[in-house]
Amino acid sequence: MKKSNFRNVVFCLSMITPFSTPVFAVDNYSLEQVVVVSRHGLRAPLATGDSALARVTPHDWPSWDTPGSYLTTRGGVLESYFGKYFADWLDETNLVKKNICPSDKDVYIYTNSMQRTIATGQHFAIGAYPGCDLTVNHQKKFNSMDPIFNPIIKDGSEKFKKQALVAINARAGKDGITGLNHDLRPSYKLAEKIVDYKNSYDCKGELNCDLAKSPTELSVKIDQEPGVSGPLRTGTIISDAIILQLYEGFPMNQVGWGKIKNGTDWKSLVEIKDWYTDVLFSAPTVAKHISKPLVRYINGIMDNKNSAKFNLLVGHDSNIASLLAALDIKEYNLPEQYEKTPIGGKVVFQRWVDNETKKELMKVEYFYQTTEQIRGMSVLNRGNPPKRVVLEMKGCPVNRNGFCDFSAFKKTIQALVN
Repeated sequence: MKKSNFRNVVFCLSMITPFSTPVFAVDNYSLEQVVVVSRHGLRAPLATGDSALARVTPHDWPSWDTPGSYLTTRGGVLESYFGKYFADWLDETNLVKKNICPSDKDVYIYTNSMQRTIATGQHFAIGAYPGCDLTVNHQKKFNSMDPIFNPIIKDGSEKFKKQALVAINARAGKDGITGLNHDLRPSYKLAEKIVDYKNSYDCKGELNCDLAKSPTELSVKIDQEPGVSGPLRTGTIISDAIILQLYEGFPMNQVGWGKIKNGTDWKSLVEIKDWYTDVLFSAPTVAKHISKPLVRYINGIMDNKNSAKFNLLVGHDSNIASLLAALDIKEYNLPEQYEKTPIGGKVVFQRWVDNETKKELMKVEYFYQTTEQIRGMSVLNRGNPPKRVVLEMKGCPVNRNGFCDFSAFKKTIQALVN
C-alpha cells in the first residue's frame, strides 16, 4: 500500500466561493456515513495520436499538454471544485467539520493506482481540505490496476464464458451485437463523417469502406476485461477523444474539426461509447462477476464500525457501470449531460438515520458536473451546484425523499459478496 502524503497547497482556491445559503441538511434525519465511488476526472484520450486514433483519420488530432490517459490540469481544477463542494456538504450535514483538518477516521481516500485516479484523489483532497496533510491511499505500483478496481474476468471456464456471451448479447438488444451495430448505423455514419474515415489508414483505399460493416467479435477471456472488436470499439475510440476535446475547452472549430453542429449530433456520437460501456460491463452476469471486489470493499466499509465517516473510492466508468448493474439500479437519466457515466461523476451512498424512529436509511445519488460546467470550468457552490439524481435499486424502493431501508440495501450487497 502506498500513501501519497502531501501538504495541500492552495490550488486555484481563490476562485472558489462560499455557499450563499447555509443549509444542506435534511430535516429530521442525520447523516451517519458516506461512501463515494467516483470516476476519475478529466483526462487526455486513452488512445494516443500515433496509435488507434491516427488510424481512423487522415487529419491531425489536436495536441494535448498531458500524456495520453493522464489527468489534465483542467481536470485537477475541476476535481478541486468538487472537493470543496463535498467539504461544505459534509460540514453542513454535520458529518465532517471543515474548520479543522480531518483525521483518517473522518475522511479516507482510496484510489486505483493509475495516474488519473491518484491525481483525482489528490485534487479532491486539495479542494476539500486545503492546507491539510491528507493521505491518498493506493497500491505501491504506479500506473497498474488495483484488483479492487480491475474489471477483469476471473473465471476461465467454458460455462462462464458462454453465460457471459449470452448476457452481453442480451444486453445489446433482441438481435445481440449484430442488431446493436445496425441500430447504431446513424451514429457510426456521423463518426465516419467527422474523422473523414473513408480516407483513413484503416480504410486503405477501399472504395466502399463502411465502419458499421467491419468485423465484430466479442471476447471473454480470463484475466482480461470483456472486449469487443469492430465498429463499437472503433466508434468508442473516436467518441471518447472528441467528447474529451469538448470538456477540455478546445475551440469549437477544433472539437471534431468543427463538424458537430448541435446537441443531437453530440447525443448520437456519445451514444456509441455509452453502449460500449453498457454492453461490456453492465450485462448482469458480467457485472456481478467483475464488480465483486469493489462491492466486497464497500460492504467491508459499512460493516466496520471503525471505518471513516466519509470514504472516497476513485476508479473508472467501467467500475460505476458494473456496480450499478450489479445493484440492479433502475434506468436513470442525467440532465444536461451526454454521458451516462460522465467524467468525474460520483455515485454517493449515504447512510442516514431517522431521528424520530431511529431507523437506518440508505440514499444513493449520482453527483455530476454538467457538460457546460466542465467545459466552462465552473466553480461549484450552493449557487452553482453539481447536478444530483437519486438512483433507485429494484430491491430497495425509495420514498419521496429518496430514502430506502438500509436493511434492504444491505441484503442486496450481502448477496453479491456471498
